[in-house]
Amino acid sequence: MEPKQKILIVGDVNGNLKTFFARVETVNKKTGPFDLVLCVGSFFGSSPEVTELNEYKSRKKCIPIPTYILGPKNEATSKYFSVSQDSDICENLSYLGKRGIFSTSCGLKIAYVSGTEAEHADATKAPEWQFTKDDVLAVRDSCFASKSNMGDYRGVDVLVTCQWPIGIRDEVKNGSKQIAWLANAIKPRYHFCGLNGDYFESPPYRNKPDNNTQMELATRFIALADFGNKEKKKNIYALNVTPVDKMRIIELIQKTTDEIISPYATITFGEEQKGSRGNRSDQYFYDMNSYDDSRGNKRKSQGNRISGNFDTKRQKPSFDQEKCWFCLSSGTIEKHLIISVGEHFYLALAKGPINDTHILILSITHIQNASLLSAEQYAELNKFKSALAQFFKDREETIFLYERNYKTGHLQINAIGIDNNVAWKIKHVLEDKSEEHNLTLETAELPSSPADLPQKTPYFVAELPDGTMMFTKQMKQFPLHFGREIICADNLLNCEEKIDWRQCNLEKEAEDAMAQSFRESFKPYDFTI
Repeated sequence: MEPKQKILIVGDVNGNLKTFFARVETVNKKTGPFDLVLCVGSFFGSSPEVTELNEYKSRKKCIPIPTYILGPKNEATSKYFSVSQDSDICENLSYLGKRGIFSTSCGLKIAYVSGTEAEHADATKAPEWQFTKDDVLAVRDSCFASKSNMGDYRGVDVLVTCQWPIGIRDEVKNGSKQIAWLANAIKPRYHFCGLNGDYFESPPYRNKPDNNTQMELATRFIALADFGNKEKKKNIYALNVTPVDKMRIIELIQKTTDEIISPYATITFGEEQKGSRGNRSDQYFYDMNSYDDSRGNKRKSQGNRISGNFDTKRQKPSFDQEKCWFCLSSGTIEKHLIISVGEHFYLALAKGPINDTHILILSITHIQNASLLSAEQYAELNKFKSALAQFFKDREETIFLYERNYKTGHLQINAIGIDNNVAWKIKHVLEDKSEEHNLTLETAELPSSPADLPQKTPYFVAELPDGTMMFTKQMKQFPLHFGREIICADNLLNCEEKIDWRQCNLEKEAEDAMAQSFRESFKPYDFTI
C-alpha cells in the first residue's frame, strides 16, 4: 500500500490560540496521529492571545503537531507576521509564506496563496496582505516546473487559500477570480479555504483536459467555518491522502455519479499568460429526490458556465444510463465483475472489495434506491438476498447487508459474510460507530415492502442477523465509508486499512480471477441459471 499522509485542515482560528491548540491535541489523541495541520483563512485575527503565543515561543507549552498557517488578511493582522516571513513562528508553528508549493517528506504537494485578491492590477501598489496575478502565475508555474513533458501533469494534492474562488457558490459575493483561475489551472485534488465564516462542500467537479494534461482530473472544494463558531458549523476536516504522484492513473480519473462540471471552465487572464507555459482551458450535495426512475424522469442539465461578467447558473447532476457505472446497459460498466444476472437485478464483485466474497446487489436499470422498487422488483431483490444468505450460511458465516441512499444515483446493496462467532457483534459495532459520528440509528423490523423504507429522503439501512434493521435519515455530513467502517472494525473483520475502497483496488486480472472463483462457488445457489 502506498504511503499516506493524515492531515487536519482547520478554518479561521481568529486568535483563539489556547482553545485551538487544545482542540488539536484532543483530536490527535482520539483519531490521530496526524502528520500536520493546515490552517486556512485568518489565523491570528485582530486580537490574538499574544500571551498564550509567547508561552509556546518560550516552550513552556508545546504544540502537538506541526502546524502551518497562511498570512494576514488585512493591515490589522499583518503586524503578527512582520518578523515571521517564510519562517517558524515557534516550534511546530510555521508561516508558509505569501505563495508557493510546500512538499512533505512523503511527497504530498500543497499549493498555497495567502491573503485576499489585490484591488490594484499593479503589483507594486498591492500591500503585503493582498496577492496579485503575478503570485498566482508563480504558483501555477511552480506546479508545472517538475514536469519535463507536456501532457503528463497529474495535478497537486491540496490547494489552500484564504479567499474563496468566484463561481463556486452563488451566495458568495467576494470571491476571487484569480483563485478560481489558479484552481482551474493546477487542478488540485482538494481545495480548502476560509474567511467567509461558513462551511460548504461542493460536489466533486471534473476538470477539462488541457495542454498540460489529457486526464480528466477531479477536484473537491471544501470551505470551512470559523474555528469554535457558535453555530457549530464544520470547521475541522480530516484528510487521509496518498500523494498524487504515487497514485495509479485509474484512481485519479475514477468518476462518481454526483459530479458536476467545472465552474471555472471559461475563466482566463488573457494577455498575462503570454510567455508562460500553456494552460488553455477549452463533484456537496445534490437533491436525492430529484430523480425517480420509476416515473421515467431524469434531471435536466442547466448551464454551469462562468461568463465574462461571472453570472452563474448551477448545473444539477445528470444521471445518464449510458454513463452510469452501474447500469447494465452502460458502456462504462466493468462486465468482468458480474457474477449473476436476473430480470431486475444482478450481482457483481465490489470494486475495491474488502475480501473475495464482498458482493454488490445492483438494479439492472437506473433506480436510485430500494424504496422506489415495484413489488416484482422487490421480490427478486429478496431472492438474491436469500441466495447469498444461504451461500454464506454454508460457509459458517452470517450475511451482512447495507444500503446507502446518499451521494449515489444508483441502487447498490453491499453484501458480505461475517464469521458466525462474531456476527452477534454487528449491532454493537453499529451503535459504537454511530455514536462516534454523532448519528442516531433507529431500529425496526426488516422491511416487507419498499414502503417500509424511508420515503423520499436519503437514508442508510443495515440489516441485522436478528431479523431487524437499523437505519438513519440523519444524512447531513454522513460519512460515506460508514458501512465499510462497520465491516472492517477490529471486532469484526479487523481490517481498518480497507475502509477506503480506493485503497483496495485490484488489477483487472486479479479482479477477473476473484469474480470467476465466486461465480463458480455461487452456482449451486444461483436461481438465474
